[in-house]
This record gives sequence, C-alpha cells and structure tokens, in this order.
Amino acid sequence: MPSVARPTILQDPGYLFFAQPGSSLPVNTVAGGVFTDAWPVAWGSAGATEDGSEFSYSTKVEPTMVAEFFDPIKYSTTERSGTFAFNLADWTLARVEAAFNGGTRTVVSGTGLTQLNKYTLPSPGQEERLMVGWESLDNTVRIVVYQALQGGEVKMAFKKAPALAVIPCTFNFEIPAAGQPFEIWTAGDGRA
Repeated sequence: MPSVARPTILQDPGYLFFAQPGSSLPVNTVAGGVFTDAWPVAWGSAGATEDGSEFSYSTKVEPTMVAEFFDPIKYSTTERSGTFAFNLADWTLARVEAAFNGGTRTVVSGTGLTQLNKYTLPSPGQEERLMVGWESLDNTVRIVVYQALQGGEVKMAFKKAPALAVIPCTFNFEIPAAGQPFEIWTAGDGRA
C-alpha cells in the first residue's frame, strides 16, 4: 500500500492589517521556520473578524479555435480578478471608514468618555484605496494585497445576543502603479 505524506495544513483565521497604498512592507525575517519581525507601524490591525477571512482569485481563459479542429488549439488568459472578504467584528468608526473607502471621521466635541464622533461618507470619485495584509496565527504565511477598493454591500445587522454587529467588507484587487496585485510569502521549508 503506498504511503501518503501528511499534508501541511493551514487552519486558522490569521491576523488582518490595513495600510495606505505605498506603505513599506514587513522585512520578512525568518528564524526557526516562522516570521519573527513585526509589521511596520504604517500597518494598523483591522481587528477581529466574525469567522475569519476569504482570499479569492480567479482566472478566466478563452479558447482559440481554428476551422480544422474541433478542440481548442490554445487557451489564453482574458481576465483575472481577486477579492479579500471578511466581516469585521471590531465595530468602530475607523472600521466603518475602511468599509466605505474613506470619508471623514471627526471629533465633534468632548474628550474621552464625553467625546462625540461623526462619520461622513466620501464623495463619489473620492474613495480611497487600501493595502490589505494577512498573516497566519502560526506566523508562517503572509499575504499583501497592494491596492484594493471595498466593493461589497455593507449590510450591518443589529440583533439580539449572541449575534454581534459586524462590518462586512469585500476588498477588490486593483493593479498598483508598479507590480502585481498581491504577493504571498511563507516562512521555513515546511511551507515552501
């Protein structure tokens, strides 16, 4: 009976980060098979999620046909697109601002526990892009999306416990000024 190698699984929700496009990346220092460096200060934590996140990337191909053959003689890539989707459980105006692609958060009055805050949507055409970062809880996988625009429906449900209000986000990948839409790094030979 042939043996089957034990799979190298990845089974955790990871950590999410946001940064402004063009922000410096982690150095990706690896020791003992894990990343040991911190994300640069420009990357802020996106906070907890309701049930993790979903990275999705699809490639559309179309056949090239000739009259002499019934089967395609070649397939060509005609479209690629990607998304990073999650429901933010950390309900703050900073997360609402990320979900609506920018806008303005203002302190209306007061400080601390008497502080009154207001959020205003960005004007159409003034939406801001974000970089999205992800790292596995075991510190062996990192993903950086270089430029993304949140384009999913933001439908917040305010219900009785144990339900919690979340901020749904679907960040759509764009091509940045230079480079690819995303990159993935792994630490150690076990993830190579």
